[in-house]
Amino acid sequence: MLSNFDWLRLCRNGSELIATLNIMNSGPGLFQGPQEIGPPLCGVDGPCTRCWIYPRAPESSGQHCVACEEIVSRARRLGRLSRQCMVVWSFVNFIPDPVRLNSGTESNQIRCSFLPDDNHFLVIIRGYSLRDWLRELLLYHGSELKGLMILFPTTGTGFSYSMGDILCRAIHNDSRFPMDRLRIRFFPRPLELNAPHMREDRGILTFDSTEFLGLLEMATIFRAQLLPHEQDMVKKAVGLKDHQEKGFYWGRLMGMLSLEARDMLAAWKFKQWPENRVRLLYELVAHVPFTP
Repeated sequence: MLSNFDWLRLCRNGSELIATLNIMNSGPGLFQGPQEIGPPLCGVDGPCTRCWIYPRAPESSGQHCVACEEIVSRARRLGRLSRQCMVVWSFVNFIPDPVRLNSGTESNQIRCSFLPDDNHFLVIIRGYSLRDWLRELLLYHGSELKGLMILFPTTGTGFSYSMGDILCRAIHNDSRFPMDRLRIRFFPRPLELNAPHMREDRGILTFDSTEFLGLLEMATIFRAQLLPHEQDMVKKAVGLKDHQEKGFYWGRLMGMLSLEARDMLAAWKFKQWPENRVRLLYELVAHVPFTP
């Protein structure tokens, strides 16, 4: 009745998405095979309250079918992991080997993946592994891989849009670019997929793959050289509008930072960065590891 992708569209949050993909990767038994349609909804009975198709299972307290009960049960244990993960939906000219073989080192191992055809793939990886995973992908395939990758975090409970809605929004926008090179679209918040033009107008949405990897490398260096409270002070100082006030506080800040941090900011000419570029760097800092 329901295809594998239909089950993904039913996911209400990131935990259910990870649980559904794990079930698919462990074996097709739960989602395959003939299943009866549940009874019509009435005051005392009805179908599963999650998929609204299959009959409720007695062991699920009369609420979910067998498949939905397994998904919900597994998702309860994945909340903390889900908050650390990034979703990557891609439309490319071929499936790269690290994705097809689910390969990688222990630090950047793919959590789970879904390959609907020869040109699309969905992977969920830990957010701090994004830089290493993308570096490995470009190392294996370089300029051969072309298409678009859309990166966004998982949703939690209480969102106005479900994880399935956000995934469908990403799929809706996956073929708007020609396959002349590999592009990456980065959304630090899942709801921003509903209005991508807001980030596109600021120039902080679509990047060339090597350019985006370079930005991740910069974010890693930035996080390594500055403590969290120092990052906040730099952000406040560079965001001042009055040039005299900005020069005064920037000079005081330079006297408080380490020599390595001052050299980094001076080499990057960070004081002259536009507001949108600063914003992008701080968004990427949340998805890179701390490497002292």
